[in-house]
Amino acid sequence: MKLLPAYVLLAFFLMGSYWCAPPNQAKPSIDDLESYEEMDWDKFDLNNYGDYGDYEEIKIEISTVAPRNNVQQKKNKTSTPVATPSPVKEEVPSVTLDFKDPGLFGPQTSQNLPTCLLCVCIGSSVYCDDLDLDQVPPLPKSTAYFYARFNKIEKIRTADFQNLNKLKTIDLTGNQISDIEVEALQSLSDLQELRLSENKLWALPELPVNIRYIDARQNQLVSTGIRPEAFKDLSHLQFLYLSNNKLDFIPIPLPEALRVLHLQHNNIQTLHVDTFCKHSDMTYVRRALEDIRLDGNPINLGHFPHAYFCLPRLPTGNMQ
Repeated sequence: MKLLPAYVLLAFFLMGSYWCAPPNQAKPSIDDLESYEEMDWDKFDLNNYGDYGDYEEIKIEISTVAPRNNVQQKKNKTSTPVATPSPVKEEVPSVTLDFKDPGLFGPQTSQNLPTCLLCVCIGSSVYCDDLDLDQVPPLPKSTAYFYARFNKIEKIRTADFQNLNKLKTIDLTGNQISDIEVEALQSLSDLQELRLSENKLWALPELPVNIRYIDARQNQLVSTGIRPEAFKDLSHLQFLYLSNNKLDFIPIPLPEALRVLHLQHNNIQTLHVDTFCKHSDMTYVRRALEDIRLDGNPINLGHFPHAYFCLPRLPTGNMQ
């Protein structure tokens, strides 16, 4: 029973060979059929049946097909070339960006780039920090807050902030500014905050009357660089930071609204009796001025006991 499937498969195999053989080929003889009966069918492996007979090897010759380009070149030599129509180009209207007036990107800068591509513009704020600028770039007229910290700006010109009537904050911390033209900031009527620390300034320009915050720490300011009564008319000034400079006296008179005065690490050696109070009016009280720093100066505050009677707090400094 185990040999029956092999006999059946062999029968189909022989019948298929018979019917599929070419017509001129000789039919198998009886002797050939008898030889199959003598085979050891127990050892017959259907997977390797090729080992039990001789079969002619079929050889397939593979020829090299010429590249398509070569065929195309031969055709081009025998046939007339046909002109291929060039693709029709659609006319696109040219767009010109005008940077003369503030627009989508703002005016053009000295680097030949629009300010708001070189800097970052968010609403009315323009951020130009750490861009190696050597001058103030032209700003959109709508600029209210301008930040150009840690650049290489050396001078502030009157034209830099001309017609910028909405400016409220200018922050030029960490530049190399040694000169500000006298009228560069005076016309900025809405300017409230001016930050100029860590520069090389030796003098302050004319300041707008509505300013409230001035930070000019770590410069080269000298007393002759601050005009007489420079802060007198600044009725809104509340914060004045002038520490780490070369001042040898406190600029007077100080505005009534002043709350913070930092003058530490200068060269102040003396103090006027009316610097903070009014010697002729013993009832006068300066309530707003609560933070005065004079430490790090050669002045001995203990030598001027009548200079602080109107203050809510004594200045910080050497009292001995």
